[in-house]
Amino acid sequence: LLTYEILKGFDAIILLSTSADIFDDQEQAAFEKFIQSGKGFVGIHAASDTEYEWEWYTKLVGRMFVIHPVIQTAKINILNHKFPGLEHFPDRLLFTDEWYQFGEENVSGLNYLLTVDESTFNPNVTWKDRIINEDGSKSDLVGKGMGDFHPISWYHEFDGGRSFFTALGHLGLVYENPWFLEHLYGGIYYAATGKGIDKD
Repeated sequence: LLTYEILKGFDAIILLSTSADIFDDQEQAAFEKFIQSGKGFVGIHAASDTEYEWEWYTKLVGRMFVIHPVIQTAKINILNHKFPGLEHFPDRLLFTDEWYQFGEENVSGLNYLLTVDESTFNPNVTWKDRIINEDGSKSDLVGKGMGDFHPISWYHEFDGGRSFFTALGHLGLVYENPWFLEHLYGGIYYAATGKGIDKD
């Protein structure tokens, strides 16, 4: 059982590719109290495919997963080199991953770090019979991408604490990629401390 007494000794909670409902009501309350005490959250990849019915969590993450096409190589755009871990990235970078399509923003004030260029991969996908209609029939879930602005990483302050999210990280091999590890390290550092952003 996750309690605030357990959590309060840490500086940040990291959810790595979680999915569905993973916390009960008591654990959700402990999580909220942890963030409200000034601590941090790091969401990696499928952390945005978790706890859809918990409104507070969807705001903490910022945007929630909708659908993804097959794994492909695409070009990433780095929007903010002042965020920790991104200082030495090029402006554009080839990367192979599972490119999530997201829903609308659940909260204002998201600061975007990375986008993916949809002209460099095929975002179209259809998942058969994924939507259950009111009459019990099923419909396909269709993804067509997000257009010119397709965010994949962001950060923001929320409810007294801090949140960092990256959609990268589906493939195990990327955890050996030094660029990706710098990106994660910077996000964890920011979430845990609130420091590291170059203001100049």
